[in-house]
Amino acid sequence: MSSMENPHEARQAVLLERIGKNVEKCFEAVQELNVCLNESIQAHASTTQTASALFGNYSRNVVYNLEAIGKMGEAR
Repeated sequence: MSSMENPHEARQAVLLERIGKNVEKCFEAVQELNVCLNESIQAHASTTQTASALFGNYSRNVVYNLEAIGKMGEAR
């Protein structure tokens, strides 16, 4: 071994390789989590849109029916 070689170089290389593999696994896990969260958000967004549409229709029906029976002025 020459005087210029780092005596810890081999161990450092092994540690860097392990760190790289762990970072790759972590990245894959984060990607999978991102996909799952996106699916969950899309499912809930669809439900929220449906509830919003139902409430909007209900509100319009209430206004229409109150106007039809002449009570709209009293309700406001």
